[in-house]
Amino acid sequence: MKRRLTLWTLALVIALMGGTGLNSSPGAAAQATVPQVKTQAANLIDINTASLDQLKSLPGIGDAYAQKIVDGRPYTRKDQLVQKKIIPQGVYNKIAPMIIAKQPKP
Repeated sequence: MKRRLTLWTLALVIALMGGTGLNSSPGAAAQATVPQVKTQAANLIDINTASLDQLKSLPGIGDAYAQKIVDGRPYTRKDQLVQKKIIPQGVYNKIAPMIIAKQPKP
């Protein structure tokens, strides 16, 4: 009886914590996050190919900064926006998670 109560308590704790349940495979949760990562990567703005309007959609980027980004192309790394003094560090910190500097394939 005591063992049965312990198993039920464990199952209840797992359910309350948002667990996947006792019948789920361990890899199910990991597989569920893969599409989200791909979606996030697809939503990044490539600073080497983005239009002025796409660049201006980023926080802190207006007409002047967008034009400076375009004029400073190509970039091998996104942090070159600060290194080349295209935008200030504070603006870069806001947009860094939203941008990428893809390289052309040979």
